[in-house]
Amino acid sequence: MPLPFLTADRVFEAADDVPLPYDDRDRWRRPYRPGPWRVAVAALALLLASFVLFAAVIIAATAELTSAGVVFALALLVIAAALRLLRMGVWVSARGLRHVGFLTTRTAPWAQVVSVRTVQQPVRWLGLPRTVQGQALLLGRREAGGMPPLMTTHNADFLGRSVAFDRAADSVEMWAEEYGPR
Repeated sequence: MPLPFLTADRVFEAADDVPLPYDDRDRWRRPYRPGPWRVAVAALALLLASFVLFAAVIIAATAELTSAGVVFALALLVIAAALRLLRMGVWVSARGLRHVGFLTTRTAPWAQVVSVRTVQQPVRWLGLPRTVQGQALLLGRREAGGMPPLMTTHNADFLGRSVAFDRAADSVEMWAEEYGPR
């Protein structure tokens, strides 16, 4: 019995000409992986949400349904916050550059981007008020509105991962070079 999916010498079909999903330049993509700090906080939030959901089930079985509904809504709020936390970061596509924060999303079309550059400056440590010396990826736009740094070496994605920050910053800079105004 031949198993064609296990053999290396099988003939490829004509359908293999379809571009791979990562080749689609119009899709928004993050040019780096979320960092361990961000993933750990989101995982803990989802763990908390599972306990809150369990509490909602117990409350629904023993008490009033309105109380259970309030606790269930709280669990949904924690889940939404965890998912939004995982979505935060810099996203790029052929249309522009998008900076997703926890509550806000700012999109800059490539026609408005003047420069994307890495600078040495004081940066916030994990988004807290304390600042330390580090690197930040800054976006220069045609309009005068100042944006916060896109990425820093001390945010939740790159704390303790300077090589990953360098790769991600280089990747965003290459996107800006390729799609930015000439």
